[in-house]
Amino acid sequence: MVPLQQMKVLCIRHTVAMCSRNGDCHVAKHMATNYLSFAQEHSVSPNYLCGRQKEPLAVIQGGDYQVFFQMASFLSIYKIPQLTYGLVTQAGNEKTQFPSSFWMSPKEESQFLGILKLLMYFRWTWLHSFLRNLRVNTTTMNNVHFDEDGELIADYDILNLVIFSNDSAIRVKVGDLETQAPSGLQLNIQENAIIWPSWFNQCPEDQTSNKDKDHCIPKRIVFLSYEEPLGIIMAFATLLLFMTTGAVLGIFLKFMETPVVKANNRDLTYILLFSLLLSFLSSFLFIGQPGKITCLLRQTGFSIIFSVAISSVLAKTIMVVVAFMATQPGNMMRKWLGKSLANSIVISCSSLQVAICMIWLGISPPFPESDVHVQPGQITLQCNEGSTTMFYMVLGYMGLLAAICFMVAFLARKLPGSFNEAKLITFSMLVFCSVWVSFVPTYLSTKGKYMVAVQIFSILASSAGLLGCIFLPKCYIILLRPDLNTKEHLMMKKKDMK
Repeated sequence: MVPLQQMKVLCIRHTVAMCSRNGDCHVAKHMATNYLSFAQEHSVSPNYLCGRQKEPLAVIQGGDYQVFFQMASFLSIYKIPQLTYGLVTQAGNEKTQFPSSFWMSPKEESQFLGILKLLMYFRWTWLHSFLRNLRVNTTTMNNVHFDEDGELIADYDILNLVIFSNDSAIRVKVGDLETQAPSGLQLNIQENAIIWPSWFNQCPEDQTSNKDKDHCIPKRIVFLSYEEPLGIIMAFATLLLFMTTGAVLGIFLKFMETPVVKANNRDLTYILLFSLLLSFLSSFLFIGQPGKITCLLRQTGFSIIFSVAISSVLAKTIMVVVAFMATQPGNMMRKWLGKSLANSIVISCSSLQVAICMIWLGISPPFPESDVHVQPGQITLQCNEGSTTMFYMVLGYMGLLAAICFMVAFLARKLPGSFNEAKLITFSMLVFCSVWVSFVPTYLSTKGKYMVAVQIFSILASSAGLLGCIFLPKCYIILLRPDLNTKEHLMMKKKDMK
């Protein structure tokens, strides 16, 4: 590190007045004038031999990169310090080749990133008028030094230009930008010190500016409603699947005494179909303007209903295994056949999910909120889950039940044909798990009403997977192949297996 205060300029070999991009030559002319005065007082000829000095020489050079390269090639031979203002980004890579060069301008990247942080802090958009009037300065030479690459390191002050009615103005420091903070660039703002101009009207959070940027207008309220195409599609799909499930339930009630309906625990079949009906209906809780009641029932209601559905599928799978094992001579599993085991599985698995939801509602229940920052110019009405941890715990428990059900059904898929519902359950659980595994990243990557639409789609898709994979093949046999829906046919298949 070379402190800036220790650098003494004794001779200036490059006195070309360099102008800035906007044509401002005052700084360069002032430097050249000072140099000429210095040269006259010390009998030094500009752009010529400076003579010998007791202290090291230094050269101030402008922002032209070609001039820098030519001068640096010569000055590096004699180890003469070269002070360059401008072109930090280009010249910074030449430090290894020209170790005596020092850059007086801080890196432009720090200023750009500082401007971005300032824009994000006040939630401003990238307006050209703002950038033209922005000034990032440092009012003191504290902490100004060169780093190991010879580049100037300095923090920035953020100044508020306060203009009074008599056209006088003062600059007030309202913050700073630390370029060497441990966490990187750090923006510090003192909002209470900012004095906004009278023409600068900052709209309230529930309003936004009009096209001419001279008035505030109310933001548009957005939620997944029944009037928009996306809401209509979701509602129509929900009604269609609900009526389809109702039709399947009607078929199973009408043919309740047939072997296909009785073969795989008729009571569990009704519980599963009824829970699927409720799961489709739960989608309506996600459509429309969120309210206190709907927010409380959305996630908890859907998770409990789904837990009942998956528990009943798990119970059916276990009962298939138990029924097959009970056919083996001398096996003690026969005493487990009946309604008691199936009901115990459904009640115990569902009760645990109910307990999780009750804890959720007790410590941090969901509530409706208005988010003014999701989309610019909009107010998104949505349900805040209250506790994100509890939300994912509920989803995780459902995933655990589905995974257990899938593994049991997969292991039982090669049982005899009369107990072959395990194959259907295996495929249905594969569809169910695929939908909810893809739900999590999709849900996290969307915002606003589209986040709600993603969850509705996942509910409908997974429920439709259970309905289609488990019940459509049975409806086909009941309605179109009644010759297969006989006790004789099932007994014949058992004899073939033996």
